[in-house]
Amino acid sequence: MADGANTLDQPSSADAPKVATSKTPPAPPVEQVDDSHRLGLLPLSLLALVVGCITGVGAVVFRDLIGLVHNIMFLGQFRIAYNASEFTPFNPWGAFVILVPVLGGLGVTWITTNFAPEAKGHGVPEVMDAIYYKKGVIRPIVAVVKSIASALAIGSGSAVGREGPIIQIGSALGSTFGQVIRMQPGQRITLVAAGAGAGIASTFNTPIGGVLFATELMLPEISVNTFLPVALATGTATFIGRLFFGSQPAFNVPLNLAAIPNAPSSAVTLVLYAVLGAITGIAAAGFIRGLHWLEDGFDLIRGNYLRHALGMLIVGIMMYVLLLTAGHYYVEGVGYATIQATLHGQVDIAGFLLILFVAKLLATSISLGSGSSGGIFSPSLYMGAMLGAAFASALQALFPGIPVSLPAFAMVGMGAMVGGGTGAAMTAVTMIFEMTRDYNIVLPMILAVAVAVAVRRLVSRETIYTLKLVRRGHPMPKALHANMFLVRSAADIMERDVLVLDESTSFSEFLALASSQGGMRHAVVTRSGAILGGLTVDADLRRTVASSGHETRLGDLVTKNYTIVGETDAAFDVINSLARKNIVVAIVVGLTELGKPQEVRGIISKEHVADTVARSIELYPG
Repeated sequence: MADGANTLDQPSSADAPKVATSKTPPAPPVEQVDDSHRLGLLPLSLLALVVGCITGVGAVVFRDLIGLVHNIMFLGQFRIAYNASEFTPFNPWGAFVILVPVLGGLGVTWITTNFAPEAKGHGVPEVMDAIYYKKGVIRPIVAVVKSIASALAIGSGSAVGREGPIIQIGSALGSTFGQVIRMQPGQRITLVAAGAGAGIASTFNTPIGGVLFATELMLPEISVNTFLPVALATGTATFIGRLFFGSQPAFNVPLNLAAIPNAPSSAVTLVLYAVLGAITGIAAAGFIRGLHWLEDGFDLIRGNYLRHALGMLIVGIMMYVLLLTAGHYYVEGVGYATIQATLHGQVDIAGFLLILFVAKLLATSISLGSGSSGGIFSPSLYMGAMLGAAFASALQALFPGIPVSLPAFAMVGMGAMVGGGTGAAMTAVTMIFEMTRDYNIVLPMILAVAVAVAVRRLVSRETIYTLKLVRRGHPMPKALHANMFLVRSAADIMERDVLVLDESTSFSEFLALASSQGGMRHAVVTRSGAILGGLTVDADLRRTVASSGHETRLGDLVTKNYTIVGETDAAFDVINSLARKNIVVAIVVGLTELGKPQEVRGIISKEHVADTVARSIELYPG
């Protein structure tokens, strides 16, 4: 910053820059800004560490709660031990198992309706909405209600995932800390993102994926001040999760997926992965549109209880039909058991895999559309695995000996479906790699995810997270943009069409001078050589002066709510000063030798800032 510590502060009568004489003008009123609640990076990071610890423990409790509900409602046993990667045994209720999701759904409806309606659905859109439209404020009760409602939904067979709830739970915890301990909204948002990353990392044992999820979908900006707290929370939650769940990856995959053969035929295999990506992109768009279409359809049914009971009855019937015809419930709950069986070749018939894909898509859309509480991440993994395995199985049947691996195509399909549906491409690639820990899967994963995202965007501009918010009138950013113009100097962005005139100058004289110099619109008004304020001439001002019927001096029109900045000051600091102090205009002065008057170089108004931001967008593709 130029000109010492006062460059971006309201000038005092003692140090206001002079442009002609040494006489000091009266000091304009100063609006005080309270910065006392801006935390340092260390205390913010320590808070994020605590958020990570609580979220990690919350993930453990949440999974135990799911197990308890599942065992009671499906097996009639009061215990918490439950492995979602194993198929649910036949239950003692017979055909009445159809009613298990209905009972759970009625409980979910009662809890969400009476305590926290925002806990309904898959959670992530509500977190994003809180970040971009509510300054990171999430009601503390959401964490409790979401835990109970989602555990009841998943445990009773609703075809939803457990990662969405723990993301919302972790975010609510972070927001609660940010509200109890007073801090700036941006720092509260950082804790919300930290809780989200911690939640997904502890759920899937994917610390890198958790960090990327928070940075891709949650953080409005990425810097040391935001990345470090998120990384600490995510790492801590992952550590706690491993203490209880073990360090093994989320899915037990074959030791060698044989994703890409070490032969020239690899080029053909890569093309097939790209084709899978395109197919999955279309499927992801179908999932996005289908979910919201069913939400609209169920909204036509009056009564929350009737609506959700009907939806879960359909899911219960689907479960029972699959049990009778194929031996397992298949679409019940998070679906990890079906994914696990597919990865180990226990489910490998293309036609049946496609049936499971369609069944899960319908079951998840019906569950969430009718009012359930749970995530879409796990169902996306399920659908992607079925689609990828079906594609590989069909290729093997049509072209015997073709170098394709059914488990590898299933894993790539998982990543492509997640990336295509959520728009979190880097998260999808990284998380599937962390789930498999097979480096050979990375190349086909990147290719398939990229194609899936591209194809989905052609069919559906919005993701499964953002479409809900856009329909609500809350659009989300499509990308993280570095504000490149903010690092430029004040001299680079200022308007130079400015005249420096004494307060006694009449408005008509200013217009004549401005006209003779090309139609200048701005003036810096001085009193006895010292800056008094700034003036921007527009059509409204011209009409006002014309209607007054008498000669008006610039001193009568000048805006005294201004600040002085140096021409080398960063645009970010200038704009920050304008916003924090509600200042109308910044007057840019040049550097001069000590004791000599400073020369006015230009002016920066709020209108000019808006124009500069608009022009800067041209730098970005798409």
